[in-house]
Amino acid sequence: MNVDHMVKMANEIGAFFASESPPGQAPKDVANHLKRFWDPRMRREIVSDLALSAVGLLATEGSAAAGGSAPQSAPPSADRGKPAG
Repeated sequence: MNVDHMVKMANEIGAFFASESPPGQAPKDVANHLKRFWDPRMRREIVSDLALSAVGLLATEGSAAAGGSAPQSAPPSADRGKPAG
């Protein structure tokens, strides 16, 4: 499956849980959804995506620079299918 398409789907799932889950719970709900409904090959592909890994590094660096704690994992929020703005 195309990684760009999976990122788009993950973003759509994230948008759903962002509006339905209590604050702070949405990332866990998205991860649970991906574990339950995505084929293991799909999960391996999206986790190994280079751009997603880069976003995770940015999140970690940004959190460290702000003096906060680093997130456990980066959310699949790098929607490459939509223009910024």
